[in-house]
Amino acid sequence: MNISFKNWLIATRPWSFPASAMPALVAISYAFYLQQLQGLTVNYLYGVLALLGAVFFQASGNLIGDYFDYKYKVDRKESFGSSRMLVDEVFTPKAIFIFGITLLAVGVLLGLFLFSQTGNDLLWIGAIGVLGTYFYYKLKFMALGDLLIFIIYGPLIVLGTFFVLTSKLDWTVLLLATPIGFLVVNILHANNTRDIYHDGQANIKTQAMLIGLKGSKIQYSLLGFGAYGAVILLVVFGILHPISLLVLLSLPLLLKNSKQMQTAEIEKPENIKDLDGESAKLVMAFSVLLAVSFFLAVLF
Repeated sequence: MNISFKNWLIATRPWSFPASAMPALVAISYAFYLQQLQGLTVNYLYGVLALLGAVFFQASGNLIGDYFDYKYKVDRKESFGSSRMLVDEVFTPKAIFIFGITLLAVGVLLGLFLFSQTGNDLLWIGAIGVLGTYFYYKLKFMALGDLLIFIIYGPLIVLGTFFVLTSKLDWTVLLLATPIGFLVVNILHANNTRDIYHDGQANIKTQAMLIGLKGSKIQYSLLGFGAYGAVILLVVFGILHPISLLVLLSLPLLLKNSKQMQTAEIEKPENIKDLDGESAKLVMAFSVLLAVSFFLAVLF
């Protein structure tokens, strides 16, 4: 099977990587902020390795998810989900599954190295990450995918990255992770709302199906605007520096995405076929602005 590197890369769905890389980036920038203010000891090399590990886990989850979605006929020729590498028969299911397990193993090896250099708390953080990566498809089929994605791509990555940076568990970073988690969930939620019709034919139950089209539109807006509201509250209560309101510069992207979400129709999934990708762009813009605000806050 002679397949180009480009197709191997596409199979991992790299457009979605802001979901894992951006929470880690925010944790790194927050650690820098605390280092400047409190003299916190920070190992940035470990932080970069944690960011890479998070991306490997996500790429693995994307591949394993595509394998099981194809196996259970959730992804078909006429559906919009996945990288399409299986439904278009570019790869065999076995190749995608082995690729996914290989990337998961790389992520685990990175995690074990970081565990050896930091502390025991990374074990339970990593274990949740491994189990969530492999069994995500099962929870997605039970309408629990949104909750799992929030936990892993919000609190878990931020907490884990901050821990390897500092060898300390700082539970206040969970507050920092909340707005990012909201926006990352919207990547999945846009995908699942688009796929309500085809997922129904596959006899699975996602959260979007559970709450219906109207509820899905409401949830997308609530999570999106809730992310900005959370940052405002964190500023009001003095947890974040006022310059963190810089994230509001990304608000036009949310307004555009929310407007597109309102055009969603169950039998016309093409109306929001690219909204998951646009939601990933918002995660990147929001997170980069938040990270920049930590660097700027040191100057004020």
